[in-house]
Amino acid sequence: MQIKLQFLGAAQNVTGSRHFLEANGTQVLIDCGLYQERQFRQRNWDPFPIEPKNIDAVLLTHAHLDHCGLLPKLVREGFKGKIYCTAATSEIARIILLDSAKIQEEDAEYKRKRHKRERRKGPYPVVPLYTIEDAEASFPFFSTVEYRKSVDIADGVEATFYDAGHVLGSSIIRVKVRQDGQERIILFSGDIGRPDRPIVCDPTVFDYADYVLIESTYGDRVHEDTADVEKAIGNAINSTVKAGGNIIVPSFALERSQEVLYYINELRLKNQIPELKVFLDSPMASRITKVFQHHPELFDKEMTDFIKRHKSPFDLPGLQMAGTADESKAINHIKGTVMVIAGSGMCTGGRVKFHLVNNISRPNNTIMFVGYQAVGTLGRRIVNGERKVRILGEKRTIKAKIVRIHGFSAHADRNELLEWLRELDAPPRAVFVVHGETESALSFGNFVREQTGWQISVPAYQEQIVLD
Repeated sequence: MQIKLQFLGAAQNVTGSRHFLEANGTQVLIDCGLYQERQFRQRNWDPFPIEPKNIDAVLLTHAHLDHCGLLPKLVREGFKGKIYCTAATSEIARIILLDSAKIQEEDAEYKRKRHKRERRKGPYPVVPLYTIEDAEASFPFFSTVEYRKSVDIADGVEATFYDAGHVLGSSIIRVKVRQDGQERIILFSGDIGRPDRPIVCDPTVFDYADYVLIESTYGDRVHEDTADVEKAIGNAINSTVKAGGNIIVPSFALERSQEVLYYINELRLKNQIPELKVFLDSPMASRITKVFQHHPELFDKEMTDFIKRHKSPFDLPGLQMAGTADESKAINHIKGTVMVIAGSGMCTGGRVKFHLVNNISRPNNTIMFVGYQAVGTLGRRIVNGERKVRILGEKRTIKAKIVRIHGFSAHADRNELLEWLRELDAPPRAVFVVHGETESALSFGNFVREQTGWQISVPAYQEQIVLD
């Protein structure tokens, strides 16, 4: 029995998820994500460590950019296999990849003009990593699967997708390998959600696995009580309305924007916040919200009951979708308090940068962060308390109030990850801790080792391991 496993991304860092599995002569890539941290971004441009034309299949856990964002590049460079994922993930990934391609084309053009004006060169090529045409070329390779229905990837290699409870359509993937009369089960956690969150179901648990790859985004901490989320949002809105300012919410288009709308709707129904104009200034988030409406079968009981009582939280009174660039710019001329939910969630691109330029230097405004901010991102520098940051090529002084809603995370924390592992009836042969910054991954690895006595490894980038 010999299975090769190589860690090509999300190894002691939190984006760029890529894991390579080779068994029975079959080459499989689990996720193909984009690096978003500044110090790792050059890896997006590097040639794939594995020849794309030799990869037989991609198993996609979910549609976040750090898990799917390099698929167009993979296809452009020769991949001809199938990209297996759930129907919701397939629909959302297409939206996200097109948006990513558009942003990269626009950013490349903006940088070209700026570098020409300033007569300088930046650290990266002033061309898009991939184009809209490249993104569209990857779509025919998507092949949808249902939860809990096994799919044969190749002779002796089988994959089954289970609900990860992270975002709509997200999956934990169980790969079963049969070889020489033996069988091995490998679990790829993807991103594991939290129990008892609105909209999506709780993550699936398992009773057996030989090997487990588990994320560790929040492996070194415990989240605040989720009951505080609604109250914290209400406080941020009410204090900003009183100050006569605006609320800017850098938000991921997938799941987080929809959850923000859910909580705002709850607060309005309870009369705990005043009526105010809310703009979902992200064509991508608007399109993804429609995907949510297409897949009510994936909602949890809380969301289903909410819809029965109040209709959809996505029908929020006062909500406006800013589709065009002109509609986005017009928001800046509105008198009175407005809330703007815009991407990207880590402020690495998209329309939120323009809203930050117009609002971050005014003390009566609030910048409300509702998601994880990776090291090296603009969002991380803002929440870390830097007083001046570069946005769109110019230094901006931060005078706005910076608020973090900690209990909002779609990632399980240290204790929740441990509880998920403890559902296994027997110790696995090994647990590989991935998808966490070095400190977080090492901390979680030590924590699990101390609590269970299991064999724990925190692999390095491009490290290769033979599983027996």
